[in-house]
Amino acid sequence: MNEEPLVKPYVIGLDLGGTNSVFGIVDSRGEIKATTAIKTASNTVEEYVDRAIDALNVIIEQVGGIETIKAMGIGAPNGNFYSGSIEFAPNLSWAHDGKVPLAKLFSERLNNIPVGLTNDANAAAIGEMAYGVARGMKNFIVITLGTGVGSGIVINGQVVYGCDGFAGELGHVPFRREDGRSCGCGRTGCLETYCSATGVARTAREFLQNSDEDSLLRELKPEDITSLDVSIAASKGDKLAKRVYDFTGEMLGEACADFAAFSSPEAFIFFGGLTKAGDLLMEPLKRSFDEHVLKIYKNKAKFLISGLEGSSAAVLGASAVGWDL
Repeated sequence: MNEEPLVKPYVIGLDLGGTNSVFGIVDSRGEIKATTAIKTASNTVEEYVDRAIDALNVIIEQVGGIETIKAMGIGAPNGNFYSGSIEFAPNLSWAHDGKVPLAKLFSERLNNIPVGLTNDANAAAIGEMAYGVARGMKNFIVITLGTGVGSGIVINGQVVYGCDGFAGELGHVPFRREDGRSCGCGRTGCLETYCSATGVARTAREFLQNSDEDSLLRELKPEDITSLDVSIAASKGDKLAKRVYDFTGEMLGEACADFAAFSSPEAFIFFGGLTKAGDLLMEPLKRSFDEHVLKIYKNKAKFLISGLEGSSAAVLGASAVGWDL
């Protein structure tokens, strides 16, 4: 039993995105020993797995062969930890209309090693516990701020999956009941439509349309504005751009105040591209949280930026799933 980590010192992490799939072979300290990537788009899941295995075999040989691999972890959209399947993923052509048993398909092609699969936000939470700022924590919420808003909830040291594997969709909690923005999930007013990178760009377009205020953003075509453009403008003192981040941070802070009520987390950990805005987002977020949170939760939760740096973060998060199998 004690010799197992020495015999099999690595796990494979797969960050399966809508455009690219990035693989890494990771050791127990969170060091990526080898990495490769393929395009995610395929006609069928079988074709996708074939290409993935071809790419993986190259880096597996670099670390000494399949005998050195303990397990594989996958972070994927609409990933179900219980079933090991991707289910009705809107941005994956080969998993759009049903359930795809991806963990089983990879295990069969990789010498029957254990393969675990979960959604990308849960993978981020597991990664923070294994390698990041949540080491030693047992109660926290990771909120991913990218194209959408995802969440991984950890209570008493365990990720919350619910009865069906899909618990923790905090990005799809509605925060504007009246005249809310339409969301890709089919509902309106979801947190994701306001506090994602796409939501920030949407807010900027609305502010520009409803105001005559001078702004650096007026130099761009409205449809071309991104959250990065808003962040750059705000960092240059652009008042309208700063108002966009005030609005976004205030809503996210109010949301966190609500979320504190069900798990009383030690920390909220923010992960994803939008966190690069730094204090532009975090300061109004903290103010709003303090304003809206119940008194019994005040001054208890920390607000942290992910400790998993750079493009390797999602691969590390996925790999951490493998260590628990």
